[in-house]
Amino acid sequence: MENWLIDIMNDLGYFGVMLLIALENVFPPIPSEIILTFGGFMTTTTNLTVIGVILAATAGSVVGAIILYVIGLQLNVTRLEMIIDRWGHLLRITKEDIHRADAWFDKYGPWTVFFCRFVPIIRSLISIPAGMSHMNAGLFLLLTTIGTFIWNTVLVYLGARLGESWEVIVYYMDMYSYVIYGVIFILVIFVLYKFIKRRK
Repeated sequence: MENWLIDIMNDLGYFGVMLLIALENVFPPIPSEIILTFGGFMTTTTNLTVIGVILAATAGSVVGAIILYVIGLQLNVTRLEMIIDRWGHLLRITKEDIHRADAWFDKYGPWTVFFCRFVPIIRSLISIPAGMSHMNAGLFLLLTTIGTFIWNTVLVYLGARLGESWEVIVYYMDMYSYVIYGVIFILVIFVLYKFIKRRK
C-alpha cells in the first residue's frame, strides 16, 4: 500500500495529498502518518512547499470529515430508536441509553471533536457522532480545521526535517497508536464494567 500512496503523491503533487487525506478520513485504515510524513519529505526533493502540503492535507481532511458528518446526519436519534426497537433486546441497549449518549455529546461534543483529531482512527470516525447529534456545522468545521491543521503541520514538518529518514516518524507514530489504543481499550472495559454493574 505504501508504494501506491507514494506513487500517487509523486504523480499528482498537492492534489494527490488532498485526495489521499480525504480518502484516509473516510477509510481510516489508510495511514495518514505515511501520507503526511512522505509529503514533508517531498518538499525537500520537489517543488512542493511545506505550507502547500499542509494546506492541501488540511483541505483533504475537511472534505473527508464533511462526508462522514453528512453520513452521521442520516443516522439520527430517531433512526437509532428504530434499530433499538428491533435489536435492543439483543444489544442490551435502551432508548434511554441512546438519549443519554446524545445528551453527553451535545454537552462535550465540541471538545471531543477537537481532541479526537489527534487520535489515530478515531480522528476520522468522530465526525459520524458529530453529525448524529446535529452538532453546529460551523463549529464542527472550525474545530475540525484547527485540529487537523495542527496534526498535519506536526507530521509534515517532521517529514521535512528528517528528509530521507521520514519513515522513522511512521515507526514512532505506530508506537503512539498502540499506546492510545491500549488506553482506549482500558477505558471501554471500565465503562462496560460500570454499565453492567449498574444494570445488575
